[in-house]
Formats: sequence, structure tokens, C-alpha cells
Amino acid sequence: MPVFMADRSLPGITPAQLADAQRAAIDTSKKFTEKGKPVEYLRSMYVPEESHCMCLFKAADAATVKEVNDAAGLPYTRIIEAQDLTP
Repeated sequence: MPVFMADRSLPGITPAQLADAQRAAIDTSKKFTEKGKPVEYLRSMYVPEESHCMCLFKAADAATVKEVNDAAGLPYTRIIEAQDLTP
């Protein structure tokens, strides 16, 4: 399955809110998968100095990742295909 990145600007977010957002992404991805729309939350990177967050998901298409983020109430500036280069 392809990997997609949800690119986020999160000014003013606290560490607790960031953890809650990650939990929402994980839980909502699992719910979608259980309902027959496979999507997997992989991981996130947060750059505090820029309030910038990048979250990676595996899914069939960007539309599914958009649906997951919308259902979880998570803001994003764009969702684009990405290459996960984890060794």
C-alpha cells in the first residue's frame, strides 16, 4: 500500500494535545480498517520551532487518509503521497 503524509500546522499545540491528536489518528485508522477501509497510522514527526507536524499513513489512496483525518477532527494543510525511507 502507498504511504501518504498529512502535513499539519499546529501553532500553540501543547504536548498533551499532540498526544491526543496522535491517539485520535491511531484509533480512527483502526475503526476505518475494521469497517473495510484499510488504513494504518505509521508515525509522526513534530518540529516545535515551526509548529509543523508530518504524519504518515498507509492507505490505498489519499482520499481515505483525508477521510480518516476529517473523522478524527485533525487539521491538515495537505495530504500527499510520500516515500517512507525508514531503514
